[in-house]
Amino acid sequence: MRRAALLLPLVLALAGCDRRQDRGPVVVSAIGSHPQLADPSEGAFDGPTRLLLDSTAQGLVRFDASGQIEPGIAERWTVIDNGMSYIFRLRPAAWSDGRAVTAGNVVAVLRRQLSARSHNPLLPFLSAIDDIVEMTPEVIEVRLKRPRPDLLKLFAQPEMAVFRARPPGGSGPFRITDIYHDGVMLRPATDLNRSPDDDTPEPGSEANVRLIGERASLAIARFAAHKSDLVSGGTFADWPLLQFSGVAPINQKIDPAAGLFGLAIANRNGFLGDPDNRAAIARTIDRQAITGAFTNLWAATAQLLPEQLDSASPPAAAAWLAPIGPSDLSPAARVAAWRKIHDGPLILRIALPAGPGATLLYGFIASELRNIGIEPLRVAMNEDADLRLVDAVAPYDSARWYLATACQPCGTDAQAALEAAREAPDTASRARHIAEADAALASDISYIPIARPLRWSLVALRLTEWQGNSRAWHPLNHLRSDTR
Repeated sequence: MRRAALLLPLVLALAGCDRRQDRGPVVVSAIGSHPQLADPSEGAFDGPTRLLLDSTAQGLVRFDASGQIEPGIAERWTVIDNGMSYIFRLRPAAWSDGRAVTAGNVVAVLRRQLSARSHNPLLPFLSAIDDIVEMTPEVIEVRLKRPRPDLLKLFAQPEMAVFRARPPGGSGPFRITDIYHDGVMLRPATDLNRSPDDDTPEPGSEANVRLIGERASLAIARFAAHKSDLVSGGTFADWPLLQFSGVAPINQKIDPAAGLFGLAIANRNGFLGDPDNRAAIARTIDRQAITGAFTNLWAATAQLLPEQLDSASPPAAAAWLAPIGPSDLSPAARVAAWRKIHDGPLILRIALPAGPGATLLYGFIASELRNIGIEPLRVAMNEDADLRLVDAVAPYDSARWYLATACQPCGTDAQAALEAAREAPDTASRARHIAEADAALASDISYIPIARPLRWSLVALRLTEWQGNSRAWHPLNHLRSDTR
């Protein structure tokens, strides 16, 4: 009996393991709306559309399964003139209508993404690009005003897909074969580099991918019923749903995502106009309690930058991290002092997304604010707010991205240093200005860190090439060997 009792947990765990058959197309549920082909210059898109763009209209380069750079339309590249010029040689590729992709085509598309009329969300981080020119029908040059060592990681983002509106699409690595009410069927595009003498069989149906866009609860239920192989794009907002799903732990994956998860000071008037009051809010937040309520795999943090990155100095420590001195007021005393000279209740509007995880987060923050005499009010992300959640994965590894993303807004010193870093003529002066901006933000207390972004997926065992990575990005052609 004792041995049976010891084996029971193992039997139950095995019963919940992945038992789906390894045949047929890979079915991917991406959390979000119906995936559609759309021009990145039109604005930001959610996860399903970003996945579809990456799958059908790759950029010059792409991310592989581990989040590293691999060839896209460009088969190779070189950096010259001390980082001021990137030369890309294109590989043979075809648009969705079969016509050859030329350097002129690629230049026209990329110039559209960088134009003043573009609403591409990466545009603010691409200002170092001076021009993109066609050198030969197979070679393009990207000329810079200032060196940017991280440029390839920006070009690998779906927002820099080489997308053509007529007919809509790009060069692969997939083609759309069917359109459904909730998604699309994709099959690998023809490899134009394949030798006529190559007798390797064409990929079977297992190489196809059905991409579905749906809300998290439906995606989780579909996976739990063994009707899909991957749930992609999970965030903290949907994480609590997993505890009721019955999905085995072996299928639950968390990315080591780099980025920001915290509260930006969206309104610098009233109570939040004083940095000491902003420090009181920062001290009140119990980061460990928040992350621990989700999973012990989610680590809390009290610093904005994860590491030094391209700054000239190590990450600056926020002013509020210093112990409260004997003559300083506690957060509750500071609130009480402010309320003595200001009529009416002290209300702070907190902008959060929908979802049970956001409700859980609000519960912790609201309780902590009430404990010091502040009345919280939850509002939607598109409404006016005093504190606004920032939950973003870093598209590339630059301290400037972290600082600029956290600045919503920030003080004039930090803004000036960020602008100086953007315009810096060389990497040394850029690093120095980034360090200045970091120190200014830490002193100004424009952003209250809580953790790094929580990004999760549900992954079937048949997807042997899926890898967690710091970009939290999982290309559909890198899920198993036969989807390449």
